Amino acid sequence: MAVIDPTLDVERAMLAAGASCVIGCDEVGRGALAGPVGVGLAVVNAAAAAIPDGLRDSKMLSEPRREALAPLAVAWALHSAVGLASAAEVDELGIIACLGLAGKRALARLHADGVDIAGGVVLLDGKDDWLNKALHTPLNVVTRVRADQECGSVAAASVIAKVHRDRLMIEADARNPGYGWAGNKGYGSAAHLAAIARLGPTGLHRKSWLRITA
Repeated sequence: MAVIDPTLDVERAMLAAGASCVIGCDEVGRGALAGPVGVGLAVVNAAAAAIPDGLRDSKMLSEPRREALAPLAVAWALHSAVGLASAAEVDELGIIACLGLAGKRALARLHADGVDIAGGVVLLDGKDDWLNKALHTPLNVVTRVRADQECGSVAAASVIAKVHRDRLMIEADARNPGYGWAGNKGYGSAAHLAAIARLGPTGLHRKSWLRITA
C-alpha cells in the first residue's frame, strides 16, 4: 500500500468557507481487548504552519517514530487533547457510545482552553459520525474516509492519541505483568489471548469482548 503524506488542503478549504478552526479527530484502541478507547483532537486555524516532516497516520509509523513525532504534533497544533473511556465503560455502554464519550471528554478539554468549538468544523476520520451521537448540542462534524492519511490535523490527532494510549498500556503492563501489554498494547495477539486463558482477565480487560473471542 502506498504511503500517503497528509496535507492541509481539506482544512484550508473549510477555513476559507468560514470555519473558525478545524478540529482533526481520530480514535485509538477501538479494537483492543484491554485498556481504554481514546479519541485525539488537534486544532488548526488559518495561521497553521507547515505539517511536521514525516507526520502521517499513526498506523503507518513505527513506535519510535510516533514517539518522536508526538511532541512535534502537539507543538504544531494550536491546541490538542485526548479523551478516554475505560474498559468498564465499554462493557457497560458499548464501543460506539464510548467513542462518543471519549470524544466528548476531549472536546471539554479544548473548550476549557478557549477553543471556538461551535464555530469550527470537526474533521472526523471514517464514515460514521459517532461524535454527535454523544453530544446534546450537535457540532459541525464532517466525516472523511482516510482522513488520517490525507489530512494533517487528523494525522496529528492520530499520533497524539496513539502515543498517549500506548504509554498508558506500557504503564499498565508494569502493574499487570504477563499479558504483554508493553508490546501488544492490549490488542488480541496470540500471546495475549494465551495469557488471559492462563491468568484470567484483569480490571482493564473488556470482559464483554472476551466472551466474543472465546
